[in-house]
Amino acid sequence: MDNKNNIKKGLRQAWSPNNLPLKSLLAVSLTWLGAQAPIQAQETLEVKYAKPSWFFGVAGGANFNFYEGSTNKLNAAFTPPATFHNGDGVGLFIAPLLEYRPASSRWGLMLQAGYDSRKGTFDQVLTACDCPADLSTDLSYITVEPSLRFAPFKSNFYLYGGPRLAFNLDKSFTYQLGINPAFPNQEPSAAVTGEFSEIEKTILSMQIGAGYDIPISSDSNKTQFVLSPFVSFQPYFGQNPRSTETWNNTTIRAGLALKFGQGQNIQQSTDMLKDREVEFSVNSPSNLPGDRRMTEVFPLRNYVFFNQGSTEIPNRYVLLTKDQVKDFKEDQLESFAPKNLSDRSKRQMTVYYNVLNILGDRMQKNPAATISLVGSSEKGNTDGLAMAESVKSYLVNTFAINASRITTKGQNKPNIPSEQPGATLELVLLRQGDRRVSIESNSPDLLMEFQSGPDAPLKPVQISALQEAPVESYVTFNNKGAGEALSTWSLQIADEQGKIQSFGPYTTEEVKIPGQAILGSRPEGDYKVKMIGQTKSGKIVEKETPVHMTLWTPAKMEEGTRYSIIYEFNTSKAITMYEKYLTEVVTPKIPVGATVSIKGHTDIIGEEVYNQGLSLARANDAKNIIANALAKAGRTDVKFDVSGYGENENNSPFENNTPEERFYNRTVIIDIIPAAK
Repeated sequence: MDNKNNIKKGLRQAWSPNNLPLKSLLAVSLTWLGAQAPIQAQETLEVKYAKPSWFFGVAGGANFNFYEGSTNKLNAAFTPPATFHNGDGVGLFIAPLLEYRPASSRWGLMLQAGYDSRKGTFDQVLTACDCPADLSTDLSYITVEPSLRFAPFKSNFYLYGGPRLAFNLDKSFTYQLGINPAFPNQEPSAAVTGEFSEIEKTILSMQIGAGYDIPISSDSNKTQFVLSPFVSFQPYFGQNPRSTETWNNTTIRAGLALKFGQGQNIQQSTDMLKDREVEFSVNSPSNLPGDRRMTEVFPLRNYVFFNQGSTEIPNRYVLLTKDQVKDFKEDQLESFAPKNLSDRSKRQMTVYYNVLNILGDRMQKNPAATISLVGSSEKGNTDGLAMAESVKSYLVNTFAINASRITTKGQNKPNIPSEQPGATLELVLLRQGDRRVSIESNSPDLLMEFQSGPDAPLKPVQISALQEAPVESYVTFNNKGAGEALSTWSLQIADEQGKIQSFGPYTTEEVKIPGQAILGSRPEGDYKVKMIGQTKSGKIVEKETPVHMTLWTPAKMEEGTRYSIIYEFNTSKAITMYEKYLTEVVTPKIPVGATVSIKGHTDIIGEEVYNQGLSLARANDAKNIIANALAKAGRTDVKFDVSGYGENENNSPFENNTPEERFYNRTVIIDIIPAAK
């Protein structure tokens, strides 16, 4: 086939009278638009609208069809004397369209469904009598074309591609046998018309294309119109019109789409944001030199957590040799610290990772005390029993505890599991916490005051250490109104040299950060603090303020006592054992005029916003128990400072890398600070 001649032939057909519906459609549409656009502009002159995300409209164009392959037997009643091979033609394409493309995204979706003509004329052939023969067809379909749209440069230019599902609508043909030029006086044969047999009723193929959006309405129009010239290529794959012979069809489509959509009122969006304006401020205390020595009563959970796939005691627990046992003392645990702990929670976790040594030492000092070790494993009773036997073996072989004082048992789930029935989120972390050995005892010498039963914690350990910095010395970032106006916000803090530190994102209105986390070892410094927030509509809000920060430094001594209570996973009510402890142990030790600082925390499992509320509920739960006990004693001299930090890892007492740390982060810390003398 001579491609150049065929293309010219196709162009002549493109502008033939048969294609007037396409031109008429475009002319009417443009005339109507020209009349409408000025009217809308006058009516909404002072209003601005954002680009629409949804568009509706119509697409029209010309299909440049190219035939290849062969066709001969047209139907059961007619077979021409020659075989037709190649051909071409131009057909009409017109379809309603639907388009979704968020203004902030490069990606979008398109759907077109309408009339799709694949008409054309085969190249003329000569029959045995040297007579020319012509074959043409009005082949057409109803087409459904979903496409994925991509704007690579976030501009008006876009690419698209997707499948084409076509249902046959017309399969007619016209065959004309001409006369031999050597005998010009012959009468030509009558044209033969009919329908192709063996036509595929449904065709599944594909297309790729490109287009360019030309806005023809200003942003002062709520209804915005776009004119999009486009071109697409539909290769022959899957486009064999007949189930017999080799005839196939490749199409290049060129056309124009007219689309319209409604934009959102920008002024209204701005007004909504103004109604919910945020007020950002920073408070950096002068941090007058001060120091607080806290006598800390550290709660001791009666669990030993095991690694997945192992029944050996993990190496993060401190395991002594027989020669070291005689030197072990609860009040000197710093010398028995594991090697793989982070600095922040090192002191507290040093206590916990010595739980087996504390237990062995107490059992040596109380020879009548007995324990039961219950191993819980997701692999079943046998695996759980092997874990319990590992703990028993250590106590018997290292601390010389009589084996008859220790019973062991294996089970599938602990008595108070973290993974509840129906749970679907963060199951890996929950299951790590359920793989453990529980230490159960009825011996009061081993247990927390006033406690008994298999779930009772072990007796707390009392330690003394200097607190790094009190919470009241932290730098406070107050973003008033953020809960209503913003979905999240972050901080960028730049020093005098322009070095930037980033913190966040946050969802609460107030955030406290230790001064040392910002200053490092610097005694003081001047900073520019930028708050970067994202509104719930996706816009960015920035506010900046300067602040001078001073590092908290120790000087005078102030005595205090710290207590901690531990909560079970996803609960905000203190378990019964702690109510009696807070009422009868902690409350009587609060001196006259003291301040009780109560801080609630959670682990990192769960949603951040939910954990924030849960931590505050825990802190208020502890405060209410203490306040009720004080009221019953007729006391009104105590001040309370209650706060919830959620899962905020800048303030959490422990890391969240191990089950032990996550269990201890489900806590309320109670600092009893005597009145200044």
